[in-house]
Amino acid sequence: MSSLVGITERLRGSTQSHAVLVKNSGAIIIGSVTAAILGFVYWWLAARWLPPEVIGTASGLISLMAFIGLLGDAGLGTLLAGEIIQWPGRERGLISAALVAAFLLSLSTGAVILVLSEQVFHLLANRPLVNLCLIIGFGVNGLSLVIDQAWLGMLESNFRMKRQFVFAVLKLGFLVLAVKWFFDISAILGSWVAALLISIIIGEMLMRRHNKTFFHRPDFALLISLKYKVAHHYRLDLGIMVPTTLLPYLVTVLLSPSANAVFTVLWMVVVVASLIPSTLATVLFPAIQAEPHHYRNRMSLSLSVSLLYAIVFGLFIFLFSTDILTVFNPTYAVIGGTDLRVLGFGMIGAVIKFHICAAARINNRMREASVSVFLAGLFELACVAIGVHLGGLEGLALAWMIATLIGAGVLLLVNPVHRRTEGVRPPAGLSVSKRAAVGAGYHLDPGSSRPPDLT
Repeated sequence: MSSLVGITERLRGSTQSHAVLVKNSGAIIIGSVTAAILGFVYWWLAARWLPPEVIGTASGLISLMAFIGLLGDAGLGTLLAGEIIQWPGRERGLISAALVAAFLLSLSTGAVILVLSEQVFHLLANRPLVNLCLIIGFGVNGLSLVIDQAWLGMLESNFRMKRQFVFAVLKLGFLVLAVKWFFDISAILGSWVAALLISIIIGEMLMRRHNKTFFHRPDFALLISLKYKVAHHYRLDLGIMVPTTLLPYLVTVLLSPSANAVFTVLWMVVVVASLIPSTLATVLFPAIQAEPHHYRNRMSLSLSVSLLYAIVFGLFIFLFSTDILTVFNPTYAVIGGTDLRVLGFGMIGAVIKFHICAAARINNRMREASVSVFLAGLFELACVAIGVHLGGLEGLALAWMIATLIGAGVLLLVNPVHRRTEGVRPPAGLSVSKRAAVGAGYHLDPGSSRPPDLT
């Protein structure tokens, strides 16, 4: 009888654990897919209604907003995803402190970079309304990144899914209204920032309906005590996301807004397609946590499937890049031609990086991996800048593909994914479902390992 009770308890615990993982990962995937589909519609309409130079400038500035948001996030979002559940009684203060810090960092950093950027590139001379919209967007973008991760750490990713849906729908609706009065970048930036701000407000309102809120007394002392963990996550996040976040902005300022309009269309396809391999890398943690002795087999399977997918995707872009551009706007096909056809093969290197980062988080080797991943990110940026200077769009695509492959090869030598060490151990005393979620907190979110979503 006792053995039967034990089996029943284990089954119940396993069911609870999987229910938590399925609920949160399912909400993330649904939200991401919905945002991607509506995002395609958004950019398709924008490309049909607005000139290429407007689309290129606007997408470049949105890229800058995403970059500033990443800087302002400062690793705080990733920290919250795994730390909230480890501080019962103090988690509310930790979340509030992280949100305040992210908002102020994004706002101040964005203002400084915007001033410096205007001194060099003069994209927005005599456009005070657009500059104000950007400043607000910087702060709100950084805030949204941390809020989404906080919901994951709270095991309430359904709120994030609803916020993403609201953002995508409002953004599309505001664009339809805005183009009636503004035939320039104000239509895109205004619709984007307004929708993002309102989606955050609605997210807070939905929480309050469940007697929850983000407004608590900030616990800065606890946040400061976790500064070393924040630093490791920050370096890792920057190495993964900065190059791909900043590319549209670099194309805008180094080439032209029209060239970036063409690049943005194909880059959006790459970003959305990257959801699949990044999600495979993401779900490695719960799979390996359940059966640690299968670490090597699970890692090999995920990496092999992802690499095959990346190769097929690269061939798809190579063969149909011009057709994709034509779907959005025939003018784009004339501007870009086949210059970007090798862009898809860069996903091969990105796939390897996804799995290296997943292995680092699983094995608690973020400190070592974060340095090499960060340097690889700087190498990608340098190669892209050189490629753009030497060969325009074609040089950019070649440079990014080569840089990601070289960087991935070096990272594999420094951080072999098949070496299994002691992984993250959840604190004792937690329920089965929460123990599973503590570790999964760093890995459930595909956003932690994929390029930022420009859709």
